[in-house]
Amino acid sequence: MNTPTRTALVTGAASGIGKACATALADAGLQVIVADIDPDRGQAATAELRDRGRQAEFMPVDMSDPASIDAFAAAVQARFGTVDVLVNGAGWGRTAPFVEGTAEFWNKLIALNLVGPMALTKALLPAMMERGGGRIVNISSDAGRVGSLGETVYSAAKGGLIAFTKSLARETARYGINVNCVCPGPTDTPLMAAVPDKVKEALTKAIPFHRLGRPDEVAAAVVFFAGAPASYITGQVLSVSGGLTMAG
Repeated sequence: MNTPTRTALVTGAASGIGKACATALADAGLQVIVADIDPDRGQAATAELRDRGRQAEFMPVDMSDPASIDAFAAAVQARFGTVDVLVNGAGWGRTAPFVEGTAEFWNKLIALNLVGPMALTKALLPAMMERGGGRIVNISSDAGRVGSLGETVYSAAKGGLIAFTKSLARETARYGINVNCVCPGPTDTPLMAAVPDKVKEALTKAIPFHRLGRPDEVAAAVVFFAGAPASYITGQVLSVSGGLTMAG
């Protein structure tokens, strides 16, 4: 008897770490929902997976818009049923002094990096609970563990995502649902490309491995949490930072 194909939903999957997670999960044999606000890059990422014989479908969502999240979650469950693996990978930040921030900027950061993942999780969680199983992997940041210069509100939102992970893990363990968190350090992504070279050089010197991380290295941690080897692990935070942060 054939085992049903598991379904993974990855937000922010059109580029960077999200795309690497979608690729790694598809390579691991899962059917992947490529979710992103950018339809062009989302469709392109999906086409790349399909060209390699992987199962993938693009579905658009704006993770800063509650109405978009609700409609997206309903469409996902109508088409695929209960999601087996949810990866909250969409995120965004911009370096600027805290005192120069505006309420509009703060609200955007918090909506995308914290409230959006919570809203999508809430929409998909009841079906996981009813079935009695599922995996949720939140992509936070080491900025949320130890802080980051010029990213105070971003760090606050990512720290909230870590706390959300731990609390939700306690609530959902009775339903056989694993909830864990991956915290990337400085990683070679499109967002990092916008960082001044001087800052990137300083980061590289500070990292014990003396290089930026690769998106696929973060994705490997996500695949671990999504797979059978992590069946007895929940509420945990794993940094993928080349040793830059060694928080307890």
